[in-house]
Amino acid sequence: MDASHAHHHPVFCTVVPPHLLDKIAQSEDTRRADAAQRTLEQDSLLRTRRRVTTVRGIAPALGTPVSDEPRRTIYDTQHRTRLPGKKVRGEGEASSKDATVNRAYAGLGATYELFLKGFGRHSIDGSGLALDASVHYGEDYSNAFWDGQQMVFGDGDGDLFLDFTVSVDVIGHELTHGVTQYTANLEYHGQSGALNESMSDVFGSLIKQYSLDQTAEDADWLIGAGLLGPNVSGVALRSMKAPGTAYDDDELGKDPQPATMDDYVDTSRDNGGVHINSGIPNHAFYLVATELGGKAWERAGRIWYDTLTGGELASDADFKDFARLSVAAAVARYGDGGAEHQALQKAWSTVGLG
Repeated sequence: MDASHAHHHPVFCTVVPPHLLDKIAQSEDTRRADAAQRTLEQDSLLRTRRRVTTVRGIAPALGTPVSDEPRRTIYDTQHRTRLPGKKVRGEGEASSKDATVNRAYAGLGATYELFLKGFGRHSIDGSGLALDASVHYGEDYSNAFWDGQQMVFGDGDGDLFLDFTVSVDVIGHELTHGVTQYTANLEYHGQSGALNESMSDVFGSLIKQYSLDQTAEDADWLIGAGLLGPNVSGVALRSMKAPGTAYDDDELGKDPQPATMDDYVDTSRDNGGVHINSGIPNHAFYLVATELGGKAWERAGRIWYDTLTGGELASDADFKDFARLSVAAAVARYGDGGAEHQALQKAWSTVGLG
């Protein structure tokens, strides 16, 4: 399944959703408004560029054993927007004097390690794809993205948003868009797009939990904790535990995520609300993980990974499709009547997809 999707058009995905930047762009504070507007314009340009270029399928030479070690390269764009920029750290090289470079390097490593140790997957494409990242992108650029081939991090505006390498789950979130691109290739609009976003939040959170050796009970279940500036009323970009509660701020507005289908948001913005309605499958995952307890990547994460990569999940799948296939994946791996099967049924029922 993986290789067959290598020629698909990858989506351009940013961790900060456009609806949030739109709100800031209307700020009475001109510096904040201008910085948000510049980020939106840059994102729009990149989104158009993604549509006219296809991902290059990077297939490994047949018969070549895939290494268990990542191949990371970090570049510095030096506040310009030409990618990838100047190479500043390669695999196995000494750490940099630049903390941003080191955080990006460590985050790529943590992501690689969870997918390898947790699920037996070699890198994003399953075949040892090299992991490249560029830091210090643009001026006051308040976002991070996977462009189909590499990771890119802005420094934030230093006011509402801080450096985008500070949250390992944001790094994991963006790289997981690559995993989705190479597997189910979920279309980036409506419910399939919200599933695409949710996969990134799920595995982003698992990468953070894995790197901190946390149980489901210990985890904060936040995406982008530490990313919001000190003057923002909020704790993160999203909460999987309590969607809709991550922020409530004069400049950012109120977190619009629903936790259940009762509050599903019908909108044409944000590709049909991909960053909004992702709260529903996110919450289902949180419920499964906390019901099962222990390390969330071991059982709940395994079921989600099996569902994403099993070959049955269509690129235009909706929430009900994913719910049904995840229950089937749980039964296939753990048998029916067990704790896993029950946890899934209960969770999907709680969010209104029973």
